[in-house]
Amino acid sequence: MLDLDLHTLLIIVAMGVVTVITRSFFLFSDRPWSLPHWAQRGLQYAPIAALSAVVIPEIVTTQGAFVSTWQDARLFAAVAGAAWFFWQRGVLGTIVAGMAVYLPLHVGLGW
Repeated sequence: MLDLDLHTLLIIVAMGVVTVITRSFFLFSDRPWSLPHWAQRGLQYAPIAALSAVVIPEIVTTQGAFVSTWQDARLFAAVAGAAWFFWQRGVLGTIVAGMAVYLPLHVGLGW
């Protein structure tokens, strides 16, 4: 049986309450609301910034150090994916093009 002490149970309940309150905060208002223009404009760039912060370090680093050789399948896959995106503007095609370059180089050549 799961052995929960009172302190752990209170923490779980408190975290649940905080989660419910913060996620339903905007439902409590009976009138429509909108963000200021500067916030709406800033949120347009948030997905690009987040994606760049996650993807770019994964492409150009290995175990915390910059890639030191051009024989890295990730570099060629990123270039192929970017080329496909700028040519066709499709996300699925970008993924397929990148993986079509990455897999043969990584699995076949061991890059």
